[in-house]
Amino acid sequence: MALLELSDLEKSFGAVQVLNGVDLQVDEGEVVGLVGDNGAGKSTLMKAVTGVYPVDNGRVQFDGEDLTQIEPGTRRSKGIEMIYQDLALAPQQDVANNIFLGREPTRRLWGLFPNFVDKVKIDQEAQKMVDRLGVHVPTIHIPVGMLSGGQQQTIAIARALTFQPKLVIMDEPTAALAVREVESVLQLIRQMRDEGIAIILISHRLNDVFEVSSRIVVLRRGNVIADLQRDETDMAEVVSYIVGAHT
Repeated sequence: MALLELSDLEKSFGAVQVLNGVDLQVDEGEVVGLVGDNGAGKSTLMKAVTGVYPVDNGRVQFDGEDLTQIEPGTRRSKGIEMIYQDLALAPQQDVANNIFLGREPTRRLWGLFPNFVDKVKIDQEAQKMVDRLGVHVPTIHIPVGMLSGGQQQTIAIARALTFQPKLVIMDEPTAALAVREVESVLQLIRQMRDEGIAIILISHRLNDVFEVSSRIVVLRRGNVIADLQRDETDMAEVVSYIVGAHT
């Protein structure tokens, strides 16, 4: 049984039909590249998976459970994480605080007053995650805004992994990175895959998609027009599907 199964998803914004009955499956530990031109519906589809956008029709099934009517916070708690292109980091906050942003562990102050942020635990757990991923930052106490684009991307990945997801959706994770930083992010994707985490990689960089994906799904005008095994296709064929030249 697939970890994620999307069946006949439809989504419109007013008179504009963005998703036209999309079917997609992703297995545990599988890296699926999701590609398509601007406006193909990639981000809308993934926001339908996370629950940010309710669908007009169809079903979202995850780990054997129907999540179609479930709100985003609950979907996240069940193991769906999305790393958006803007990363949604707080540049003034340090690395440790960003990893736990919005989900800070709390404790009782003097054993009496609840809901005080447990900064000691945040620092300890953040350091463990940074060490586990081999993230290269000077210290977990440095403001994230002082880090490079690649370092910020790895912090966003660390934040996603801290809560033990089963599926991580990554939206253009290498778009603005230097070559050396790209390889670091791709290595983290391989590491997640090897740990059994499923990944959907949205990217215009087909070299990166071919580097880490086992399947490549092409979306065009809200339709899945190709679902290809990486080893059975090439970049020219994928591009031809993206631009609508494939017959």
